Amino acid sequence: MFYRETGQFKTSYAADQQIFPIRQDRIGVVLLLIAAFVVMPLAASNYWFNAILIPFLIFSLAAIGLNILTGYAGQLSLGSAAFMAVGAYAAYNFQVRVEGMPILVSFMLAGLTSAGVGILFGLPSLRIKGFYLAVATLAAQFFIVWCLTKFPYLSNNSSSGVISVPGIEILGIKFDAPQERYLLVLAIVALLALVAKNMVRSTTGRAWMAVRDMDVAAEVIGIRLMRTKLLAFAISSFYCGVAGALYAFCYLGSVEPDGFSLDLSFKILFMIIVGGVGSILGSFLGAAFILLLPIFLDIFLPWLSALLQLPFDGATVSHIQLMVFGALIMFFLIVEPHGLARLWQIGKEKLRLWPFPH
Repeated sequence: MFYRETGQFKTSYAADQQIFPIRQDRIGVVLLLIAAFVVMPLAASNYWFNAILIPFLIFSLAAIGLNILTGYAGQLSLGSAAFMAVGAYAAYNFQVRVEGMPILVSFMLAGLTSAGVGILFGLPSLRIKGFYLAVATLAAQFFIVWCLTKFPYLSNNSSSGVISVPGIEILGIKFDAPQERYLLVLAIVALLALVAKNMVRSTTGRAWMAVRDMDVAAEVIGIRLMRTKLLAFAISSFYCGVAGALYAFCYLGSVEPDGFSLDLSFKILFMIIVGGVGSILGSFLGAAFILLLPIFLDIFLPWLSALLQLPFDGATVSHIQLMVFGALIMFFLIVEPHGLARLWQIGKEKLRLWPFPH
């Protein structure tokens, strides 16, 4: 069979500890990257870039950030959208107020700004956890949106808080076309996803998982809880901040504080629940599922309505989408708590043994 490891021998610890130790996985990742960087820019339409591919990559990055905090470090958070808002407005201010600031440096500084805010709101995690910590991070959601609305300086004296970001230019090259913005977002997301994958396999990642599993035992064996938890909040907020900057500059072009509402935070949370908590791959799978499901329902439900002569209007379709989301969340929590990533892992394990009994 194609997915067999027979004859693949490791002769060093470095080879055994690769991110993708199985040859078929490495081939699959290379083919996927070729398809993403070469095939998609040539084959996809502007609708695919603007409505599907770019938001998919941006929300995957935000989901990775939340997965680092919730999936690996075990710290519940409901403020992902707020940290995205910090990144979006910080990148905008760096571009508007600092003449000649490179856009990539603005994205990095926006992530660092969001990381600082994340550390501030992560301080309660030193004393509380679980549901109470989720409520504490919920304060960030309301406080940050309130600040963006009430302080005109942050939106360059816009009365409503709405900002229109300048165009993207790197080394004299303008990124106006959807294909160019897609490639920029893809490069940033691929790089940060690789960094996250290596990070969770490092000493830092093992410390996060030890705190997640049992923080008292982790402290007993010498892990510093304050440093570990605040580092998780900082890195998670950094990823969400960069995602927010890309959301404003590469996706919408114009954003408002109310666009980073609690609904967006729940949407990102649903992505890691459906995709897989504690999985970098699950962040991508969950983002794809949550983004593609409404598009599928928008096409399928009117067709079903016409076929069965049911009175489905736009409001009914929207309500059915919410019902389907709720049902799927309950399904994954009950049937497969580890989400789509676990189903993919089970499928690979079955391929290794097929056609023999399991």
